[in-house]
Amino acid sequence: MHVPDVNKKDNIMVARPGGPAILAGIVGGIIALYLGTGQLAVLATVPTIVMACIIGYVDDLKVMPGWFKPALLVVAAIPLVLFGQYSTDLEFPLFGTVNIPILYIGVILVMMPIMGNTVNSIDVMNGVASGYMIIAGVAVAIILALLGRWEAFGLCIILVAASLAFYKYHRMPSRIFPGDSGVLVLGVTYGCVAIYGGVEVVAAVALLPAIANSFFFLYSVRRIVEHRQIKRSPVYRDDDMILHDTGDPQAPITLVRLILRQGPLSEGGVVRQILKLSVFAAILAIISGIMMMI
Repeated sequence: MHVPDVNKKDNIMVARPGGPAILAGIVGGIIALYLGTGQLAVLATVPTIVMACIIGYVDDLKVMPGWFKPALLVVAAIPLVLFGQYSTDLEFPLFGTVNIPILYIGVILVMMPIMGNTVNSIDVMNGVASGYMIIAGVAVAIILALLGRWEAFGLCIILVAASLAFYKYHRMPSRIFPGDSGVLVLGVTYGCVAIYGGVEVVAAVALLPAIANSFFFLYSVRRIVEHRQIKRSPVYRDDDMILHDTGDPQAPITLVRLILRQGPLSEGGVVRQILKLSVFAAILAIISGIMMMI
């Protein structure tokens, strides 16, 4: 299946979705990690990740209502809960650890749709989603290594490797788009790393610009809606494909729109700004992780 790249002249057609390829790389890596470590907790992530890919693939084929992905990602999180291969301790920088055995089930059920849809929301231009996951994944991997949580570290490296392999074809000019199936696989795998490694706060900090983007969007539209169903665009492209803020008060507020309020930029310029923000968030995440050890 091919779709037009709306940020390119003549709407160049690009292959989509790359979700099945990303899924194959991650699941293959997880199986290899399980065979090497014998840790069932690593293997327990596979059903959730596969279900996320299926949910996204359905949305790739047909635009579903806004509630579709969040609701079904809650269902996809159930295997993680049933396997029970996680710690119920929630670790905070400086404040220490809180044990919440029952409430932690809610954390898992909420985290999967948040992580999946947050990464989905940042997939707006060539190379952003995969590039962001490389940067955030490296930050989380550093903290997992410092904490000595090597199985979770291995899972995180699998995520980074899959993102890096896909980025080669996703960066500008994209030859393939991840689609909803791809970004949900990346986001849910990232969530699994956070839960399995006990670094939920660190993972959230690394994702702050993307979380802010989701918050701005939801706040401005005031409902859960599929972004492809939004009729008013927050940006427009001139004849040279330079991006501008539309200035439309009825259009959604997004991270891209806020960046463009500083002035028009090319697609590449916007991508660089988003990835710079992700590097800044990754540094904050590493600092947060180090503070967990104090």
